[in-house]
Amino acid sequence: MSRKRRRAKVRGAFVIFTAIIFVAVLVRASGIFTKEKDVWVNPDELLITYMNYIQARNYEAMYNMIDLQKSGNISQDDFANRNSKIYEGIEMQNMRIENVSTEEIENNQITVKYQTVFDTIAGEIQFENEAEFVKGDNGYLIVWNDNLIFPNLAAGDKVRVQIHEAERGNILDRNGKVLAGKGIASSVGVVPGKLEDREAALQQIAGLLEMDVDSVKKKLNAGWVKEDSFVPLKTLPKVKETDLMEFSPSEEVLKEKERQEQLLQISGVMISDVEIREYPFKEAAAHLVGYVQNVTAEDLEKHEGEGYSAGSVIGRSGMEGLYEKELKGQDGCEIYIEDSEGNKKEVLKNKIKKNGENIKLTVDAYVQSLLYEQFKQDKSCTVAMNQYTGEVLALVSTPSFDNNDFIMGMSDEKWTALNEDKSKPLYNRFRQVWAPGSTFKPIIGAIGLKTGAINPNEDYGNEGLSWQKDSSWGDYYVTTLHAYEPIVLENAIIYSDNIYFAKAALKIGEKDLMLSLDGLGFNQEVPFEIALKESQYSNTDTIESEVQLADSGYGQGQILVSPLHLACVYTSFVNHGDMIKPYLRYSEGSEKEIWIEDAFPDEAAVCILDGLKKVVNNPHGTGYSAHREDIVLAGKTGTAEIKASKDDNSGTELGWFAVCTTDSEMQNPILIVSMAEDVKGIGGSGYVVKKVSNVLDEYLNR
Repeated sequence: MSRKRRRAKVRGAFVIFTAIIFVAVLVRASGIFTKEKDVWVNPDELLITYMNYIQARNYEAMYNMIDLQKSGNISQDDFANRNSKIYEGIEMQNMRIENVSTEEIENNQITVKYQTVFDTIAGEIQFENEAEFVKGDNGYLIVWNDNLIFPNLAAGDKVRVQIHEAERGNILDRNGKVLAGKGIASSVGVVPGKLEDREAALQQIAGLLEMDVDSVKKKLNAGWVKEDSFVPLKTLPKVKETDLMEFSPSEEVLKEKERQEQLLQISGVMISDVEIREYPFKEAAAHLVGYVQNVTAEDLEKHEGEGYSAGSVIGRSGMEGLYEKELKGQDGCEIYIEDSEGNKKEVLKNKIKKNGENIKLTVDAYVQSLLYEQFKQDKSCTVAMNQYTGEVLALVSTPSFDNNDFIMGMSDEKWTALNEDKSKPLYNRFRQVWAPGSTFKPIIGAIGLKTGAINPNEDYGNEGLSWQKDSSWGDYYVTTLHAYEPIVLENAIIYSDNIYFAKAALKIGEKDLMLSLDGLGFNQEVPFEIALKESQYSNTDTIESEVQLADSGYGQGQILVSPLHLACVYTSFVNHGDMIKPYLRYSEGSEKEIWIEDAFPDEAAVCILDGLKKVVNNPHGTGYSAHREDIVLAGKTGTAEIKASKDDNSGTELGWFAVCTTDSEMQNPILIVSMAEDVKGIGGSGYVVKKVSNVLDEYLNR
């Protein structure tokens, strides 16, 4: 074959191939033929597969199943946009087709009736519908229009989703005072088009708001911002007229008023009221109440299906975190069809909002505040409770922080300062365990009486101010501060004698002491709403030496106790030996629950209580400075040495005072257990006794 003829043949083949492609394009455009479509001979199966593709968000596959001509020649992009905006906008899931029935009509058309059921952001939607199918040379195809999505949906209609936000419940004290609730703050923002000398203004605004200039610019450069938009920058405390009308407004209030006045002098700056979560008691109850923050992507993933959205808040700590489910409530949601004129045409689903519960605590905000004010400069923790019912009246940790700062938006500088502060204001001390020192001696005394190891009238003999069992202890001695006689249990409690209780622990023995302490809740969780560290008697499974056993007798060694657990053990001394279970959620008419029945025999409890009364009411008692003429108190002081080794002279001291009223008929009984760090050189436990006494004066004279 000549080269010329070969070229002609190739050109002819190319022309034929091009013509075929051209015809195919024309045919596809007319809707007669669709490339790569499956052949469907059963409309029912076609419908089910189509609906499965909706669930899978496979809009391209759905598009390939429709008859273009009879579906108005809708483009693939318009088809995908219409379906995706509706189905994804209502968060459709779990679509299923039920009660399918087929009706054949003339001209190769078939109508399939069915019921659609699926879940949405507002709940389950179900409706009856029908779809039309046409039969061609390549099987059945769907005739698509808007009412295939919802029966009454027309081409110009929109499907709207309206969220009705639930109000978060309040956290209240026992008297109904708000510990966490709805508040008003000042939202500071800028209208970009009204700024004059933009760069200078932004510098000034950023300085007053304690923000980085780049952060301010980033907010103003967001895609949605227009020249007349109000762009929120920061939330500030609301300066209330009532605060300014006080005889002597606080320096903090005056500074905030001045700052906001300076902001308003800048053209383009606006300040408006905005609802926020507010914590009226601030630092006084921050560790107890906790705070909320905006949800993160991780929160949304972790709590998928629980009703959180990008604009939700979630409890991060304290009561806000503990009672998150109850406080949160459930947002309402309405899904409806809106016609082209903006009228509500049909409600598809309406979920009624459910506001969050109010959580009422047994806490008395008055007591909480009194204790905070006394100890706010100290590293300390305090528990107050009703020793007869178990109602916890206060849980205080100092130093503290203002939990409102987490709502307003904390600057990086402030966050860094809180974390780098050596006094650890973010550290929740009432959840931790501490060496109890001499506040542990009444417990040793009660265990000794229960086990029969201690005879309360036995005189242990005057050993002076230092003692060791024998020379096997080397150069280690137990020391005490006071000389007295006779050396019997009651006097040992009054004078807080380390030597007596070291001997008592040795008499009890390591095995019985560990068993007894396990029976008092050591090495187990305290049955309480807030998780506390477990109290312990050793860093290992056992008390490992005689010296450790002796030291345990006066609350040293490796004994560590949480303040609330210690308070619970003390309840047994005024409840005939029963340990009361603590609780924090208030309930009208609730009765006390016993945590450990017969923790001590009644006679042992009475014996220890008599000694504790004399600690406060006998002039020789270590707690006598808390003595009152009007009310009989019982209590015990304690000082625990915290040092790296027995030879360490640079260690610090923990000061303790546990004290309670003793009249069970009293209207407002109270038991307080307070611990303060670093009391060495400032009065030891006496420093704590004085502060607790001040609180009792206020509380008992109220």
